[in-house]
Amino acid sequence: MANKNAPFHPIIYVRGYAMTPGEIDETTADPFCGFNLGSTVYRAVPEKERQPRKFIFESPVIRLASDFGYQDVYEEGYDILDPEWEADPDNKVPSRAIIIFRYYDEASRLLGIGQTPNISQFADKLRLLILRVRELVCKNPANGIGEDDFRCHLVAHSMGGLVCRALLQNPAAEFRAAVKHVDKLFTYATPHNGIEMVGVNIPKWLDMNDMKNFNRDYMAEYLNIKDAFKATGRVDWLPEDSFPSERVFCMVGSNRMDYEAALGMSRTFAGHGSDGLVRIENAALHGWRRSGKNKGSAGDSCAKAFAYRAHSGFLGIVNSEEAFQNLTRFLFGDIRVDLWVDVEQIRLPKPVQDEVLAGRKVSALYQFEILASPRGKLWYLTRRTAEEDSVACLSHEEWMQAPAQRQALYLSSVFLANRARVNPRRRSLAYSMTLGVRVPDYEVDRRLWVNEHYEGGYLFRDSIILEMVPPKAEGDAWQVKYAWQGSGVSKADTAIDAKLLGDSRMEVCVPFGSSGSPGMQGQLRFIVSLWNKEAAGN
Repeated sequence: MANKNAPFHPIIYVRGYAMTPGEIDETTADPFCGFNLGSTVYRAVPEKERQPRKFIFESPVIRLASDFGYQDVYEEGYDILDPEWEADPDNKVPSRAIIIFRYYDEASRLLGIGQTPNISQFADKLRLLILRVRELVCKNPANGIGEDDFRCHLVAHSMGGLVCRALLQNPAAEFRAAVKHVDKLFTYATPHNGIEMVGVNIPKWLDMNDMKNFNRDYMAEYLNIKDAFKATGRVDWLPEDSFPSERVFCMVGSNRMDYEAALGMSRTFAGHGSDGLVRIENAALHGWRRSGKNKGSAGDSCAKAFAYRAHSGFLGIVNSEEAFQNLTRFLFGDIRVDLWVDVEQIRLPKPVQDEVLAGRKVSALYQFEILASPRGKLWYLTRRTAEEDSVACLSHEEWMQAPAQRQALYLSSVFLANRARVNPRRRSLAYSMTLGVRVPDYEVDRRLWVNEHYEGGYLFRDSIILEMVPPKAEGDAWQVKYAWQGSGVSKADTAIDAKLLGDSRMEVCVPFGSSGSPGMQGQLRFIVSLWNKEAAGN
């Protein structure tokens, strides 16, 4: 029997790392382990000296309750793991429940013995919690769920994402029995490829305060990916036989300057291109093929989006509107759009092209910026800019390896929801996206080429509005329109055909490009699919 509550499954929150005994005690003393914290400020520009804009975000817990009818499971001072909780026959767990995985309780000096278990033990306790939530949700007749049809969402911050991965990637039968009930995983600022300070990975021998949890050698052990680590030197892999990569979303922060931990030393040591603790390049997951024809190679990337937020704090990524909107659209949304750019032609400045013809080596790094926001909103679902070190990059050398073929570059994923439409009578789902392509400089035989160089210039920059009307019935076609705003058009008015890919997916390709030299030609490629379609018929 299908789960009639889909996609509104119970949400299990898994908090991040607490370093000192005092931080562990503080975590233990907080009923929601920090997920109840909101913020009243929003930094719209990278300059820290600029005053933030007032923007009230009540907290993820309150918004899930007010917007989607979720509720916590605390009653009379107890939670669902306490015998006293179940002793009261009136205590029942609804399908739309928020459960906090309080894994630091036994490590605290307040409620435990002051000794911290390792991550594998945390993962085992998460396994037991999932099975406990399944038992209680299925016992509630109002939910109408059988044990085989129970599903839950895992939402994790920082190290919490590693705890979730230690569960999902464990091949033991008792772990697989719990993993099959996980519907989706959403991570905020998780160091999926470990933590680096001054460019060096945390050493494995650093047992103090369990910091070795972020060492790649140790991570490869508890994440069960020694083969992938040996082949690539990275641990940000999700084996395809453990959990489907399309069911994972990674929220990446790019604002290191507002991370105040360790009196600001953390952001200094983490450096540019980080959220103050986790480097941007280490904060997302990728699929890994452990068997089959392409064994030992990368699979599909997990969905990801970028926000100009710090690792934590009142300008942190968890208590932000941008991350919350990505979270709820990923968990409950209707449409998934994966954004790609296909580079088909690159034109160098004529003097640089002359150097190529003379046999000299030319180097350049093309930076792709993207800003995407839904209709009627004042924030971005994803934000990648050069100033925030979050751009997608393509080197000229990579392009020259296959100049006759289009070079595909993944930019981000956007989830859209019917409930979020400004005008409920409009069936269309729409968002705007600004695409910018920059090349900071060119090098000729490793010497900087500065002739006719203008700092901050773009090869291409324009905004596009994409509007989509999903099919009313199976077999009907999508209706898609777009408009480039640089042409003076204020709304989508150019119809475009969508290429059906099967399995409720389609591909929409929109050409872009600039004339003259230097310049670039290519296409934006939108892979659009129905999301949570298994819930649509319930």
